[in-house]
Amino acid sequence: MPEGHVLEFTDVTKRFGPVSAVDGLTARVEPGTVTGFLGPNGAGKTTSLRILLGLVRPTSGHATIGGKRYAELERPLQTVGAALEASSFHPGRTAANHLKVYAQAAGLPTTRIDDVLGLVGLADVAGRKAGGFSMGMRQRLGLAYTLLGDPGVLVLDEPANGLDPEGIKWLRGFLRELAREGRTVLVSSHMLAEVQQTVSSLLIISRGRLVYQGDMAGLTQPDDYSTIIDAPDRGALMAALDAAGIAYTPLRTGFTVRDSNPTELGAIAATAGIALSNLQRKGPALEEVFLDLVNGTRVHASVTDAPVAEAAAEPPAPTADEPAADDEEAPR
Repeated sequence: MPEGHVLEFTDVTKRFGPVSAVDGLTARVEPGTVTGFLGPNGAGKTTSLRILLGLVRPTSGHATIGGKRYAELERPLQTVGAALEASSFHPGRTAANHLKVYAQAAGLPTTRIDDVLGLVGLADVAGRKAGGFSMGMRQRLGLAYTLLGDPGVLVLDEPANGLDPEGIKWLRGFLRELAREGRTVLVSSHMLAEVQQTVSSLLIISRGRLVYQGDMAGLTQPDDYSTIIDAPDRGALMAALDAAGIAYTPLRTGFTVRDSNPTELGAIAATAGIALSNLQRKGPALEEVFLDLVNGTRVHASVTDAPVAEAAAEPPAPTADEPAADDEEAPR
């Protein structure tokens, strides 16, 4: 069974001239779960992932896979499978031959090609030329490439792009199954709604900085919630709430109560013999919370005390096993 590895970003900063694409990012991704890496376009997600995979050298800080930089991995393709952008395919090459090129280059058995094409639902089109594939089929072929080495770590950038609803549903189940096997699955997206049914953990960044790290449940906080209560006899309900010392705000459709749960309010109404027409716990939509975090109108406790690394004035010189990055690349 493939072994998952912890992914760690430690005070990672990357500057392209005067622009900080990543700014003091410290985060940890655990095996056995699907982690969503979220942020608006231009937040620094792709740059962060490229740093993790050794494609871009950070200005300061470091990123590791199982405690090692990507360049130090003995068997990279068997350790990490990554698809960062829409893959390019030779239009005249079949799906099977496309994968064969990579398998032979990595010294992997070509029998693995049929296995991964079957896993992603492309077994029936293995002999078709990739030039005629839809965007969704290309996404599946890119995913097949990441699985060639049966790696314990999957790093996927916007993998749902181009998939139809059926394909998205398939992808959700597939990624969750990979995580259940103990793999580390990191999936980037700019849309919370796109991944909230798939991921268990979240990293959210904005302008290169971490604004949230935790599980889906922790994205909202207790004081975000209130209870909506209503009854045909609102006068009686108001009297019962007043008698119990419960503060409330009148609405057109009842009353909003903070710092109380539906069970407590239902018990108050029942004791007073009041029939209720509405009793529900209500909180902000997760997408609303996400937008507040990336826009800076909300600061989450998970990063309130997180240190922010100082960016180095000049990038360090590349080491022998780490080529210099192209600093003209636009931050993403």
